[in-house]
Amino acid sequence: MSAVLSAVASDDWTAFAKLVHPYVHWTADGITTRGRTRVMARLSGHDGVKPASSYELRDGQVYRWTS
Repeated sequence: MSAVLSAVASDDWTAFAKLVHPYVHWTADGITTRGRTRVMARLSGHDGVKPASSYELRDGQVYRWTS
């Protein structure tokens, strides 16, 4: 899901929102954040996102992301 990583790296939250389901479950470093706006808030202050070790798509968008 390089498009998701690219959107985060470039702070393109509009593109990120199109790629990620509104009810996304985002797990990184053992912490799960639920909901697209909460995930965007969490990621906006970080210097990088680890690639997914697994992910699930729903309706063509990332629904679960685990890294």
